Amino acid sequence: MSEKEILLIKEAYNTVDKYKSKVLQDPYRFNYHIMPPVGLLNDPNGLIQYKGVYHVFYQWNPFNTSHGAKFWGHYTSRDMVTWSEEPIALAPSEWYERNGCYSGSAIEADGKLYLFYTGNVKLDDGTRETYQCLAVSTDGIHFDKHGPILKLPKSYTAHFRDPKVWKEKERWYMIIGAQTENEKGTAVLFSSTDLYHWDEVGRIAGSDMNDLGEFGYMWECPDLIHLDGEDVLLVSPQGLEPSGYEYQNIFQSGYFVGKLDYENGDFRHGPFTELDRGFDFYAPQTFKDDSGRTILYAWMGITDETEAYQPTVENHWVHALTIPRELTLREGKVYQSPVEELKKLRKNKKVQDIGRRGQEAQLDELRGSSCELLFEFIPTAKPFKISFRNEAFLNYDPDEKVINLSRRNVKTGAIETRTCPLNSVANLHVFMDRSSLEIFVNEGEVVFTARYFPNPKDETITFQGEAECRLTHWDLG
Repeated sequence: MSEKEILLIKEAYNTVDKYKSKVLQDPYRFNYHIMPPVGLLNDPNGLIQYKGVYHVFYQWNPFNTSHGAKFWGHYTSRDMVTWSEEPIALAPSEWYERNGCYSGSAIEADGKLYLFYTGNVKLDDGTRETYQCLAVSTDGIHFDKHGPILKLPKSYTAHFRDPKVWKEKERWYMIIGAQTENEKGTAVLFSSTDLYHWDEVGRIAGSDMNDLGEFGYMWECPDLIHLDGEDVLLVSPQGLEPSGYEYQNIFQSGYFVGKLDYENGDFRHGPFTELDRGFDFYAPQTFKDDSGRTILYAWMGITDETEAYQPTVENHWVHALTIPRELTLREGKVYQSPVEELKKLRKNKKVQDIGRRGQEAQLDELRGSSCELLFEFIPTAKPFKISFRNEAFLNYDPDEKVINLSRRNVKTGAIETRTCPLNSVANLHVFMDRSSLEIFVNEGEVVFTARYFPNPKDETITFQGEAECRLTHWDLG
């Protein structure tokens, strides 16, 4: 570790110590989500189960609640429920990463843990350079940097980042999010036999490819996974225009289902589908654990004009990661389900039948700010409205066949809504934390993720409508 890196890490921990007491007093701190000790968190990085331990790295600016030179923060767990904060994994100390150790991924090879990440460099003249870099560990905690292993190829701008690496048969593959010289978003594939030398296979998907048409000026955080015999490309395109109920956030995250021809770099795929229909979901990344599950985390936030107005900013922290979600593919659609391990958080189970004769049911005995709710409709839902602490509202209209989530905008105070077409609702699985909602509809066919900031003293949950259902409630923690 270089002297500069040691000094940067020391400065980061001094900042943590300075603001720790203020952060811990914030009523919007989470009970069971991964969040930064102080400062700003964004993309999940380097997700892996290594030697039986789950590792979650994340983009972290410890010094401020704005986007600056990023470190890699690091948590570990044996069960994805109880987490331990580990020493900082990467700090932007070297010439090839001086403006940030940007997002990347992790793999295990020869018993070692390899981190691939993007080194970001901003020059004095306003231009930038980008390098794909490598750091290696024998214990999963301390990392030796090996510097750049891939420089910027021709035909792309310096918006070239977020390497995701995996092994297919006897070769390693890396997919990178990129922008072409004519400002088209794309995903670029590389291959290697030794993890240190990489050859370009080519663009496998992007704007103006495979009849996709114009589809964003930059693609971030690509991730190619295999589900139910299909290849699924996850990607976060920037620059999509709103279209009906779709693409309502400033940036999107979604997937294409298809088949990748590894030799020719040809990925034939279907249409783009958004992974989450809420307000705060971006930069998802997956990993496969020892049991064979494909598990996803995402940044429960986004970079937009309201980011600086979140009330946690005044307490020197902002953003978190989603809960871990298992992915499956059913009839060409990705379903997301909370991982089984989260059941360990459950306490004080209560069951209640609600929603008869259109009456409003205020669930006084089931108040809470950190809880799990399972609504099972009989047989399927008629119209209903659920209020979460009088600050967020879920509505279903079976005549219009739409479900929507509304909340109060932290900058303007106006109510804003995200809507998704849906023929019927058989069940809702809701994870509430002190300032977040994650709502899984029909076993994860549709998911809404949102931050919200209710009055900390208001823990009321109300249900109104003609729908009849059985509600199971657990406190979580």
